[in-house]
Amino acid sequence: MKAIIQRVTRASVTVGEEQISSIGRGICVLLGISMEDTQKELEHMVRKILNLRVFEDESGKHWSKSVMDKQYEVLCVSQFTLQCILKGNKPDYHMAMPTEQAETFYKNFLEQLRKAYKPELIKDGKFGAYMQVHIQNDGPVTIELESPATATADPKQVPAIQTKDRTDCRARGEQVKVPWVDSIFKKL
Repeated sequence: MKAIIQRVTRASVTVGEEQISSIGRGICVLLGISMEDTQKELEHMVRKILNLRVFEDESGKHWSKSVMDKQYEVLCVSQFTLQCILKGNKPDYHMAMPTEQAETFYKNFLEQLRKAYKPELIKDGKFGAYMQVHIQNDGPVTIELESPATATADPKQVPAIQTKDRTDCRARGEQVKVPWVDSIFKKL
């Protein structure tokens, strides 16, 4: 499971001409569900999202408070494109959970968020719909979060030189050859 979490001053979702959901200060969560995700990953992501400290405290100290600490809102949007794998220039979504199964999983995700926090402060888009998502990013603060099963590697386990080489290659637009990534694709 992958999530892009953005700290926002406001955010909304429009389907067609109708605004179906909106929040004030809080976080907007774009969520991509993998076909390998389980209840364990779901619980991990709920816990991380609600406890992620991206807000300042009363004294102005940054990175001190979570959305729950501040009693702010959460807007969730299902976004299967986060499970994209590029094959050349064409996106491939075979790692995304199939639609019917993903919809059930996403509803369960929302239910778990509402159980862990205040249900009235959890909003969402419309699963499977073509949406316009309006986000007023605050900061900007954007955090990429992956569940343990989805994460490609623990950064602590990747040698510093390999991380540096990978970053340098990306900056030059070169293809990155990383053994642990290649082993993942061999499984597919």
